[in-house]
Amino acid sequence: MSIITVETADRIAWLTINRPEKLNALNAEVLKELECAFAGLEHDPAVGVVVVTGSGEKAFVAGADIAELKDLDSASARRVALSGQAVFERIERMPKPVIAMVNGFALGGGCELALACHVRVASENARFGLPEVSLGIIPGYGGTQRLPRLVGKGVALDMILSAEMVGSADALRMGLVSRVFPQAELKAGTEKLAKTLLTRGPLAQAHALTAVHQGLEMPLDKGLQFEAALFGLLATSEDMKEGMGAFLEKRPAQFKGR
Repeated sequence: MSIITVETADRIAWLTINRPEKLNALNAEVLKELECAFAGLEHDPAVGVVVVTGSGEKAFVAGADIAELKDLDSASARRVALSGQAVFERIERMPKPVIAMVNGFALGGGCELALACHVRVASENARFGLPEVSLGIIPGYGGTQRLPRLVGKGVALDMILSAEMVGSADALRMGLVSRVFPQAELKAGTEKLAKTLLTRGPLAQAHALTAVHQGLEMPLDKGLQFEAALFGLLATSEDMKEGMGAFLEKRPAQFKGR
């Protein structure tokens, strides 16, 4: 039986990790299924936005499966880290918007999964943390790299070195999430956001994601040049003509992704 379920409706793919008895903890099987799911979703013309969540109301993903990690040696631990990083990098480089709908604990690998998504929204009872140093290790699926880029070095080091959890209000304040909803309104609020994203130009969104991800790794002057190049490419697209035409004609745009 598959651990990952994907339900698509109205061009939104709802991807759910189903290991409630383990608080949706990540293991090798979950990571493999995540990779396969995103490989399919990337090329599925019926999908415009992906929402990632965990089953139940207690946990998004409560970390990695410690039983799988406790007996690793140096070489195998490095392979595990690189394998998980590759899966999360695939998610981060997805050309379609990916929303993490955090509905409870997002700890360790679960927090790192949320960090790999493009947008993070949370319920009021959500909790985020990187508890790895309390286990004698460090975050290995990108947490030491993505968190500082998102919230700043000082705040990230506080979270990583203390191994303490932060609630949704603090996560919103520090920029770890962009929206917080009451638990009962989380799915509806996330769906509203996803539907808003679906009204925007998909080709422009893909280029915007590329501009941000790659531009962050460049000096500012190079990043600006890269942005200008992508801006120029979009000027030749049908979507740009449609978007600007719709604006001038005061009607909703009908984008085709080309």
